[in-house]
Amino acid sequence: MKNFALLNARTLDEAVSSLGTDWNEAAVMSGGTDLIGSMKRYIQTPEKVVNLKTVSGLEEIRSENENIVIGAETKIAHVASDSKVSEHLTALSMAAGNVASPQIRNMGTISGNICQRPRCWYYRDTEVPCMKKGGIRCYAVAGVNTYHAIYGGGPCHIVHPSDTAVALSAFDTTLTIVDKYGTKDVPFSEFFVLPEEDASRENILKPFQVISKITVKAPGDNVKSTFIKVQEREAWDFAVASVALSMKMEGTACREASVILGAAAPIPWRSEAAENELTGKNITETVAVAAGRAAVADSTPMTDNKYKVELFTNIVKRAVTELV
Repeated sequence: MKNFALLNARTLDEAVSSLGTDWNEAAVMSGGTDLIGSMKRYIQTPEKVVNLKTVSGLEEIRSENENIVIGAETKIAHVASDSKVSEHLTALSMAAGNVASPQIRNMGTISGNICQRPRCWYYRDTEVPCMKKGGIRCYAVAGVNTYHAIYGGGPCHIVHPSDTAVALSAFDTTLTIVDKYGTKDVPFSEFFVLPEEDASRENILKPFQVISKITVKAPGDNVKSTFIKVQEREAWDFAVASVALSMKMEGTACREASVILGAAAPIPWRSEAAENELTGKNITETVAVAAGRAAVADSTPMTDNKYKVELFTNIVKRAVTELV
């Protein structure tokens, strides 16, 4: 990889003051499980790497009023095993426990996981000048698109690779973003951007900004959630399709629902059509089937990924029936 300077930041102020206005000037490293691989492939070539693992106070999970606060540098394994998360944010606990391998969960952080770059083989190929790397075309359109988007694609057809981002999208989640000008809270639903807005990036972070914490409003006792992930192999693999489901129940009746599809789009994809099939209804297998069908009703699969339509239909149905 290209030579770079390493700064082990001790405070957030030191970290953000060391960042620049260009992505090649400095890169933020959390767990490093994605960044190092990208640097080895010369996909990212920063002059400097700012290490956040040495900043104290960013690795914790605590209750605060009616919220669960997760420090940005909290290890994915910690998120998966924390009792507060498993009790109140079951889908997040399940998603974190399904991330990659135990070794990576012990290295990777929650903020790094939601900010990881796409796994698209054209983007990861150093020799391919795809649109995400400043080129003029998405090679998946006429190429091999087995794992690409069935929603929200164009002009770039990547899928977002994060499991935890899908689960966090099913809750009332806020990110705290820090830069040298101060801090701001951003609703999680406003964090990710589609390629039609910016084909080069997947979220709103600027080169000089970092995430300091994730705040999730704890759902009430009558809210249940789950997460289902389909992958080609049981160990160390990214999702081919996933769903995070949260439902506010009153007996067998669903009062509110949140259905988020993963590996379906360049961002965690909310299916309002599936939510509408669930909300205000007594949950039966017929309703679950209808929700599954609604989740893919207006999808636009490509030549090699039409199988995803049936996959999502079935895992949404399965999530609903298992939850109720």
